[in-house]
Amino acid sequence: MPYDILDDHNHDRLADALREQRWVVACLCADWCGSCREYAASFAAWAEKYPQHYFVWIDIEDQAALVGDLDVDNFPTLLMQHGACVSFFGPMEPDTRLADRLLQALADRSDEDRQREADSTEQRRRWQTECDLQQRLASLSGETGEA
Repeated sequence: MPYDILDDHNHDRLADALREQRWVVACLCADWCGSCREYAASFAAWAEKYPQHYFVWIDIEDQAALVGDLDVDNFPTLLMQHGACVSFFGPMEPDTRLADRLLQALADRSDEDRQREADSTEQRRRWQTECDLQQRLASLSGETGEA
């Protein structure tokens, strides 16, 4: 499978990808959601295009401890993160073309430009504290630093 399905036994792979400064593209979905099940094939094809990135499927109910109070209003919701910088968090149309263009545009930016953008609005600043998967993993394991 070209992407991981996050479970309680593979959090370390997600943590490693974040530590290694790989792009992490997380799809937050639910098993009961028909749109999510349909989206899985497109997500898999998208992940195959970018083996250098880490694609992960996070079921918001199975991984409730990790997802916590993240505001997932609609499915699919994507989270794109590079290292400790969350560059995108929000619902996306269940067609990967727009998400693909967004990922390419984000990956083409320098770290400085991504960080400047992350600090540019209140919403984006909230993403850095509320959506950061590194911090969420660390809090699950009881660590105070990186996971």
